[in-house]
Amino acid sequence: MKHKNYEQVEKLFQKCLIKVLNIDLWKCYLSYVKETKSSLQNFRDKMLQAYEFALDKVGVDFNSYQIWMDFVNFLKSGDAVGSYAENRKIISIRKVYQRAVVTPILNLEAMWREYNAFEQSVNKTLAKKLIDDKTRDYMNARRVSKEYEAITRGLVKGNPSVPVQGSADETKQLQIWKKYIAWEKSNPLRTEDTALLTKRVVYAYEQCLQTMGFHPNVWCEASLYLEQVSQKMMDKGDMQASKLLGDEAASMYERAVTGLMKHSMLLYFAYADFEEGRMKFQKANEIYEKFLALENIDPTLVYIQYMKFARRSESIKESRGIFKRARDDSRTNFHIFISAALMEYYCSKDKAVAFKIFELGLKKHTNETEYVLAYVDYLSHLNDDNNTRVLFEKVLSTMPKDKASEVWGKFLEFETTSGDLASLVKVENRKREVYKEDLEGHETSVLVDRYKYLDLFPCTPLELKIMGYVGPAKQSGSVPNILSCVAIQDEQSEEKPVKFPRPDTSQMTPFKPTAGAVGVHSVPGGVFPVPPVAAHLMTMLPPPSCFQGPFVMVEDFIRLTLECQIPDLPPSGLPEAELGPVNGVEGIEDGMEVDQQKRGVKRPGADHESDDESSVAPPANDIYRSRQQKKVH
Repeated sequence: MKHKNYEQVEKLFQKCLIKVLNIDLWKCYLSYVKETKSSLQNFRDKMLQAYEFALDKVGVDFNSYQIWMDFVNFLKSGDAVGSYAENRKIISIRKVYQRAVVTPILNLEAMWREYNAFEQSVNKTLAKKLIDDKTRDYMNARRVSKEYEAITRGLVKGNPSVPVQGSADETKQLQIWKKYIAWEKSNPLRTEDTALLTKRVVYAYEQCLQTMGFHPNVWCEASLYLEQVSQKMMDKGDMQASKLLGDEAASMYERAVTGLMKHSMLLYFAYADFEEGRMKFQKANEIYEKFLALENIDPTLVYIQYMKFARRSESIKESRGIFKRARDDSRTNFHIFISAALMEYYCSKDKAVAFKIFELGLKKHTNETEYVLAYVDYLSHLNDDNNTRVLFEKVLSTMPKDKASEVWGKFLEFETTSGDLASLVKVENRKREVYKEDLEGHETSVLVDRYKYLDLFPCTPLELKIMGYVGPAKQSGSVPNILSCVAIQDEQSEEKPVKFPRPDTSQMTPFKPTAGAVGVHSVPGGVFPVPPVAAHLMTMLPPPSCFQGPFVMVEDFIRLTLECQIPDLPPSGLPEAELGPVNGVEGIEDGMEVDQQKRGVKRPGADHESDDESSVAPPANDIYRSRQQKKVH
């Protein structure tokens, strides 16, 4: 767009616009339409269609506020000639506002204020009724928008899709996405509109796939959700909606297998089963064939599932044709023979065909332990002891020593169940001879294999451990590879741990390794806390920051005190009478004598009027008393 290369821009939009529901991409698309179509006569019609198209795809996005506002401003900028055109313009703007204010988006409060101002400017009388009708839905949308912000906190939407790394950040982001999708599925808007709920959930999956596109479980969950909703609509009788949702689920699968997940067998199988469920067998065949055409893959599992599909949709004959193709494909493994043989046994009930298939596979996979064991299990189910012994003898004569351990164990188990003691001992001796060096010092382990049954052993776990008996461990050239069978119990259950007396740690003072602490008992390496009572007192005292000085230099103060000379006698040159009491000692003694004299004397109360009750003699020159006596006489 910057270089005006609109032809290439058009091709890019056709390729990715519908598949990538990114809000910034759709804003760019609207800018492109506005820039390239502005010179056309029907520009407003084109722009109107572009806005409606964009809001239909990304209008539920939390960050779509700007698109809504741009659409409203675009409608307001249109010229309306005549009352009819003016009314149509008002109705169009009102519809956009009413759709926006009930959608949980960012800046929803600002959108609500804009809508209120618009209605007030059109008709104040009608505005109150229209606003009241939308207030409840607006409050509901505002609540959901707040919940959205809380649910998606920590979610990063700008990261590109990369192959699965298994890192902690990737796992955390995936968990947040799952939490958000589950929240959308819970219908936070409490709407009864199934189409709106489905649209919001699918949009959440689309946002997740933009950053987690290499996770097959996200693709599967999105497609399965659409299948479930389609089935619900079918149960309700809405066949048209059910078909649309089914086609959308098929489109989701198709996007996955043609895009990032083109090598994911899980999605191919789920896609094929989905089309099979819709009775589109030809489409399912095409899906299997499409995966088999890929290079650098292991098609064994695909052939197995393809055979099962062919048997279900057509007949066992068609599955045999696919089995023939699988045999000729050099990329397949021995599993294809096991699957085909068991299918013949369980479905067509033909034991002879199954036996032939196992024998055919044995020629090619004689040294495959798992194939031999599967063949042995099949013969055991048939109670065919003779053929089972022949199979063991044939395989053990050619199979390498490092792969034959489990086969020997199966042979011993078979003889224990179906043979006699002589044949059992013979097989044990043969096994000892083959693994003579490895079983040296562990001969009793073979005897344990004879008597054990499932998880029951003839010895205690401790005894098994001492004699060297261990569970199956696939390590070539070692005793654990020879001493097969069931793993012994966990070592923790062998013996109960011995308990020793321990101190009561609840009564111990915790040690806090901090250096340079003041007011605590310091020891090398840290400090011990003060006693609880002292600690409580310290909490009641003001903090050290309250004391601003003066600060006493304790060392200097003690040094000056020690160096100070205090005289024992008064200085000479003054008479003793003029010196008075030294340091006020005599004054203190006189004061103490007066206090002793006054002690015990009762002070007269304020209401005492009788002079006779006073124990203190009146002064000799009391003028007041002398005048009173003259008046009396």
